[in-house]
Amino acid sequence: MPIIKSAKKSLRQNKRRRSNNLFHKNEVKRLAKEIRTLALEQKTKEAKELLSKIYKALDKAVKTKVIKKNTAKRKKSRLTKLINKS
Repeated sequence: MPIIKSAKKSLRQNKRRRSNNLFHKNEVKRLAKEIRTLALEQKTKEAKELLSKIYKALDKAVKTKVIKKNTAKRKKSRLTKLINKS
């Protein structure tokens, strides 16, 4: 455990940032999984409705630097392609 005051503050910041990062990461994973299952079940209408939500989640993850910009673009592209294919 930290002893110095600034180290204690740093620990608090790191905990908060970690929980925020995990939230954004898990949200993207959850939505991507939902879209994939819907696409495999040929439910394109529902999958297209979720597409805007995952776009928003990916953009927020990029904004908070949880994932890189090109990673988000790649995920968007592949999910859209998957939905259009089904």
